[in-house]
Amino acid sequence: MPDSTAPTALDSTAPDSTARPPRTAVETEVPPARKAHRCKRCGRPFARAESLALHRGLAHGHDLGPAEQEAYADALDDERADLRRFRIVALGALVLLYFGLLFAYAVFA
Repeated sequence: MPDSTAPTALDSTAPDSTARPPRTAVETEVPPARKAHRCKRCGRPFARAESLALHRGLAHGHDLGPAEQEAYADALDDERADLRRFRIVALGALVLLYFGLLFAYAVFA
């Protein structure tokens, strides 16, 4: 049986701890003029309700209620759609840049 007083891999107080913090351990800031959405479990502030829903699913997914699970699923779907759109726009920009430089080389070379 493991010793419950021994530091874990994610314990930052361990003397030789080189483990990376969890993905959701990034510091967040909310501008003073905006309303902060706070996590009820850890108190972290978020500027958008969608960011809070993603945080809850990633950091506290083991104890979410049905409404919170649905909010997480919706926020995750929106995030994936936004990433897909970004990838398509970025690919289009790279293709335009490539062919623009290719035509410029053909004209001026």
